[in-house]
Amino acid sequence: MAFVFTFPDVGEGIHEGRVVEWLVAVGDTVAEDQPLLKVETDKAVVDLPSPRAGVVLTLHVAEDAAIEVGDPLLTIGEAGEKADAEAAAGEGTAAPVSGRPAQEAAEARVAAAPTRREGGPPRRPLATPRTRALARKRGVDLERVRGTGPGGRITDADVDRAASGLAEQPAPEAAVRTAAPRGDVSVTEQGEVERVPISHLRKVIASSMATSAHTAAHVTHVDEADVTDLLAEHARIKEALADDSDVRFTLLPFFMKALVAVLKQYPMFNAEVDEEAGEILIKRFYNIGIAVDTPEGLIVPVLRNADRKDMLTIAREVADLASRARSRELSLEELRGGTCTITNIGPLGGVFATPIIHQPQLAIVGLHAIKERPVVVDGQIVIRKMMYLSVSFDHRWIDGADAARFATDLVRLVSAPGLLMVRL
Repeated sequence: MAFVFTFPDVGEGIHEGRVVEWLVAVGDTVAEDQPLLKVETDKAVVDLPSPRAGVVLTLHVAEDAAIEVGDPLLTIGEAGEKADAEAAAGEGTAAPVSGRPAQEAAEARVAAAPTRREGGPPRRPLATPRTRALARKRGVDLERVRGTGPGGRITDADVDRAASGLAEQPAPEAAVRTAAPRGDVSVTEQGEVERVPISHLRKVIASSMATSAHTAAHVTHVDEADVTDLLAEHARIKEALADDSDVRFTLLPFFMKALVAVLKQYPMFNAEVDEEAGEILIKRFYNIGIAVDTPEGLIVPVLRNADRKDMLTIAREVADLASRARSRELSLEELRGGTCTITNIGPLGGVFATPIIHQPQLAIVGLHAIKERPVVVDGQIVIRKMMYLSVSFDHRWIDGADAARFATDLVRLVSAPGLLMVRL
């Protein structure tokens, strides 16, 4: 008997999301636990698996559509069975709980194949993860391939034909990519205005930033570090690891280890506050959030137990987390549980910045640009490699004097790599 699979409650207080990509099309046979679609939530992009085996009879929502817990996503049944969303109230079906009017809920049940919005950005090509992997391996741009599978899905055979130069190509204007999202253009008295829809992730970032700014009493303390010796040590280690192709050893592991050492001295910077209970929760574990700049916005994956890992392991895990953050392949577990955050702003330029605290944490450390500057050492003017380090903290719970001590000790460790090695 056909039944409607609805957007389930995935926990973590998530009530809504956005359909990023369908991994199946009408007519496909699916197995139990097979990924059906990708959904962007407040936390991550997650795959929703099929609760049972069967045939996809209907897709109820289009790609890029907003959904709420309980909304119908697709109907699964037996081969040859007709989809009847109204009659499919059997096992696995849940009534919408979004509270929207009945007419709107009924309209949501109407099958809507993934399409491209008029004047909007092009949709991501419909293909399975296996086909996407094959395309990457063979160097095929899926946006230039016309799918021949059910619902326009791109098949492995389509990729093979494209790799051989035999695939049917779309019109050139349909394959154009833009760095920024596109919207409808209208003409006002002042000139042209482009109206670009706000992405789900951007709405989440905006809400988080506003909440942090209106909750915490933000103060930023800035100090300066001489990292000449640290860069020399880093160069020696990179040379020693030249034959180790599976790791890109950056400066970040040094800073993470230095941060953990200082957090142990100043535990309030590795804490959160339960105001209802009237308690401060001092974390005796060190899960460091890493602010990653992605094309879609800022994402903060968490490197767990940084105190228990060597710098090579940290380098590998940071690279993996950052890569999967940019491709939106992180799990919910990898985005929660951070105790303090690092944001590496330096490569983007600027003098220094005042990062906003990632709630419910109490502090965030900013790493800024490294530049050669003249400084006085032992009464002599010399050229050294200098950088600013900042710590933004919640002044409701952390005093400025403690922030100054925290920054001073952090500077001391990154300025003297030998001392840092002793503390590992």
